[in-house]
Amino acid sequence: MKKELIRLVDCSMAFDGEIVLNAINLTIHDKEFLTLLGPSGCGKTTTLRIIGGFETPTAGDVFFDGERINHVPPHRRRVNTVFQKYALFPHFNVFENVAFGLRIAKTAEPELEERVHGALDLVGLKGYHRRRVHQLSGGQQQRVAIARAIVNRPQVLLLDEPLGALDLKLRKEMQHELKDIQQQVGITFVYVTHDQEEALTMSDAVVVMNHGNIQQIGTPVDIYNEPINAFVADFIGESNLIKGVMHRDYLVSFAGRRFECVDTGFDPDQPVDVVVRPEDVKMSAPQDGQLRGTVNSVTFKGVFYEIYVDSPGFEWMIHSTTAPKAGDEVGLNLNPEDIHVMDRPDLFPEGAEAMTMEELDPEPKFEDGENGDQT
Repeated sequence: MKKELIRLVDCSMAFDGEIVLNAINLTIHDKEFLTLLGPSGCGKTTTLRIIGGFETPTAGDVFFDGERINHVPPHRRRVNTVFQKYALFPHFNVFENVAFGLRIAKTAEPELEERVHGALDLVGLKGYHRRRVHQLSGGQQQRVAIARAIVNRPQVLLLDEPLGALDLKLRKEMQHELKDIQQQVGITFVYVTHDQEEALTMSDAVVVMNHGNIQQIGTPVDIYNEPINAFVADFIGESNLIKGVMHRDYLVSFAGRRFECVDTGFDPDQPVDVVVRPEDVKMSAPQDGQLRGTVNSVTFKGVFYEIYVDSPGFEWMIHSTTAPKAGDEVGLNLNPEDIHVMDRPDLFPEGAEAMTMEELDPEPKFEDGENGDQT
């Protein structure tokens, strides 16, 4: 069983009367790589700053290893932070940048040298200790910032979008290296990003946030395959998001027909949101499809083609390694496990007119013989 290390209990934060965090609850475990993921302004950096002691929540409590630390200053917490702007000292060489915290702590010189060289070796900068900061690439500067943080042996390392300034190729390389470093040093990483790929690549757990609220917490696989609502589904990867109706357990209708699915627990004829990932839509000959449509566009994306298909009532996004031509007629097929059904919140906002069942579950008109296999 994982050991609990950090717990936020009903933590809220407001700036000038504007709520930035809305009574969030979050548990972070020892040696876990946890990512706070969400769009700009969702509250993820504020959450990180509360953990680090740079902000005090306006309500709620922060616990570290069972001890309430709301008013413990940053330098008294067993936490270090790596920011997007690395804040390295330009007048110091690499060694002195990494050694800075140890010198403040009056660490004995033999131990200081051993720990600094060990940290540089760990981040792949062995032999760089005499270099000046301006002689390093962006990726190397980022490694120096990480070495400076881990050399102090914190229990938690907070990382606020540390890869944001790097180019795409280097950012992908550093994603894997950061995960390797975290596993080698055996400490908790709390990582902030708005990049879904970073979150899915590195994390043990992902916390999806929006408008100061936690939307969903889970493993990368759970977050991607079983999004809890339309926001999570749309924010994590590409998705086809469709309005539908859950008629009963294992039976949902959308895009003009009924489909078997694996979802249960909804009310009879409950309006829902349905998510289908682009890679889960299978194309076939038109006569073999559960649905049929016309190819609108085909774009080569490197390892797959992104295809848009116009079908009655919806335009489907499809990712496939084979490509039809624009204008082709194709069939579309879905397996039950590829259909993800979710509650649709705020269906009828106050003052809005209720939608009819026909509007919620439109049934397109087919000519004789078309789509005749509807259940």
